Amino acid sequence: MSISSSSDPLHLANDAALDVLSEHFAAYCDAHDSLSNLRSEFHVPLCKDITTQTPDTPNEECIYFCGNSLGLQPKRTESLLLEELAVWKQRGVQGHFRHPLGREWVAIDETVTTQMATVVGAVPAEVAVMGSLTANLHLLLASFYTPTKERYKIIMESKAFPSDHYAIESQITWNKLSPSSSLILIDPLPGNYHLTTPQILATIDEHADSTALIMLSGLQFYTGQAFDIQLITQHAHSKGILVGWDLAHAAGNLDLKLHDWDVDFAAWCNYKYINAGPGAIASIFIHERHSLSQTPRPRLSGWWGHDKASRFRMENVFKAIPGAAGYQLSNPSVLDVVALLGSLQIFSQTSMTALRAKSQLLTTYLHHLLLTHFPGPSPPFTIITPTSPSERGAQLSLLFKEGTMQRVFERLERAGCVVDERKPDVIRVAPAPLYNTFREVWSIVSKNVYYDVPVRILHVRRPSSHSQPLSPNLHSGP
Repeated sequence: MSISSSSDPLHLANDAALDVLSEHFAAYCDAHDSLSNLRSEFHVPLCKDITTQTPDTPNEECIYFCGNSLGLQPKRTESLLLEELAVWKQRGVQGHFRHPLGREWVAIDETVTTQMATVVGAVPAEVAVMGSLTANLHLLLASFYTPTKERYKIIMESKAFPSDHYAIESQITWNKLSPSSSLILIDPLPGNYHLTTPQILATIDEHADSTALIMLSGLQFYTGQAFDIQLITQHAHSKGILVGWDLAHAAGNLDLKLHDWDVDFAAWCNYKYINAGPGAIASIFIHERHSLSQTPRPRLSGWWGHDKASRFRMENVFKAIPGAAGYQLSNPSVLDVVALLGSLQIFSQTSMTALRAKSQLLTTYLHHLLLTHFPGPSPPFTIITPTSPSERGAQLSLLFKEGTMQRVFERLERAGCVVDERKPDVIRVAPAPLYNTFREVWSIVSKNVYYDVPVRILHVRRPSSHSQPLSPNLHSGP
């Protein structure tokens, strides 16, 4: 039996006649996980290497729930990097055109483009692997944000990642406009942590006649909320508005269909769920209809975006490569690209549909255990990530009582758990389906570290076979 057919741990536990709160159930899920073999493709840090050692520090792999910040290193990455260093050492410049392994550096980006497109649901020509996230956003905004007297506004979330906000605001001022009148920020409604889809659509309607562009994140970095990319894009297009997406926390996490959803453009980094290493090379998406248009969009150009057949003739007449590749500026770092290649080779062993199914089960299981182990009336944290699995990715964000988060974070680290903090009061916990296990989910919740005063962890009896699917309750955020 495979667990991939279920997204509800209560139903799965009932079917297996196991206690959903028990370690036996976690072991059962791992034993029936068709993707469990992929964990062996990654280096998992040891507890003794991620915290100050004490006599009680276990000599075992840590619980790494921080792929939303930096993914683990694929084991094959090191050998791929060493291969390229050897070619550089032995062949020098000849590696550009005569590579002993068939990865000529002059076309190194082509080794990853097709699989990268598969991960985000795109046609290969719609994707380019290049640059870094914010730099790529600037290049895309320079092409897609062309304000007029009538349409000049940009709509974005008020709590977007700061670099996105800086990029948008600077593009507005670059165009001799004022952010105070040209930037529309959407705030959550009072008492809410999230933006609702109706709220976003209503904002679009309110400013439709004066808006040139909408720029949102596919998945909100702080709360973990996943936006309805398809519906928002469709609605904006019906008003004649272009839409761009920052997919830093969505790529490799959500099952994206950028081509089918008619997204205009998107950008993302590859060091989070795509595991290409710290500061890894990034990627862009531009829908093919923009390349097929009889009126090419303006762009900032560089020689690596020039027609490949004539690139080395050094003629000063730019002829863009069709598609996203025409937005490249300079030749990409070979070492960066093969680090990405190592991870994408692992992605090619499965599908985003399968990864997303496991991810939803992992995070729903985590959500249920947290609610059950820490019930009201005074739990140590509030889950501010949406309750519905379709409205979140792998991440749950836990908002702790004021002044307690840092101590909990440090205790988790000492207990061999790597998570992510967002000051002043949030810990982000993100089990990644490529390498995390159900046993790890059970274990991290069972750590007696969440209260300032240690307490006995509550254990609730196994639900009856007539239990209903999980629903919003207890202290889950709105």
